[in-house]
Amino acid sequence: MTRAEDIAVRLNEVRAQIAAATARSGRPAGSVRLVAVSKKMPAQDVAAALAAGQIDFGENYAQELRDKRAAFETGAQPGAVLPRWHYIGPLQRNKVKFLAGQVALIQSVADVDMLEEIDRRADAAGADQDCLVQVNIAGEAQKSGAPVAAVPALLDAFARARRLSCRGLMLIPPFVSEAAAGEQTRRHFAALRALRDVEAAVTRPRVDLVELSMGMSGDFVEAIAEGATLVRVGTAIFGARVTA
Repeated sequence: MTRAEDIAVRLNEVRAQIAAATARSGRPAGSVRLVAVSKKMPAQDVAAALAAGQIDFGENYAQELRDKRAAFETGAQPGAVLPRWHYIGPLQRNKVKFLAGQVALIQSVADVDMLEEIDRRADAAGADQDCLVQVNIAGEAQKSGAPVAAVPALLDAFARARRLSCRGLMLIPPFVSEAAAGEQTRRHFAALRALRDVEAAVTRPRVDLVELSMGMSGDFVEAIAEGATLVRVGTAIFGARVTA
């Protein structure tokens, strides 16, 4: 089996699991979208998944996303199907220029200063930008994300933005062993959903909290049971990443 064939098989297995979990939760087919996390994987792997029908891809590093995006767009034929990019990694002020107005969704906005920088860059590019607020739901000191108490003010800042819209919330739960990942992280997924429900009841311009981005390779089934609309799956599709 070729590498491309292996990716296609893995991708179909993940899709089947998503469809089954969606049905079990009593939600409509297609209400959960798969983001294939392609960080540190070559553009050929993205191309293989794209050929197998995957559209949404997640990257953690702004320059890597920039380079992969260019690789697909340079010389692309009119009407060609291109990846729809999601930025899911920590944001750095000097890397926002590679993202603002250039990706489908920035999933990791966590403070007002970064929000304002993305808005400034998007406005300069003359482009609108959809975002998610990343929430540090467990209050982990070492992890990115807005504290729960800071989320209302952050959503208020979106309401004042010129080019940004907030489409929902995102979560990276505390690390647990793969064997324990599902049920131990489920309570964090439930907490994010509850927070979304509270804030969605508040009317704000440019804020429409329809998305819950939560769940990765080891726990996306549990995330779907708790209301995920976007699941970010890398290893289950592309295999383990090689680290230096």
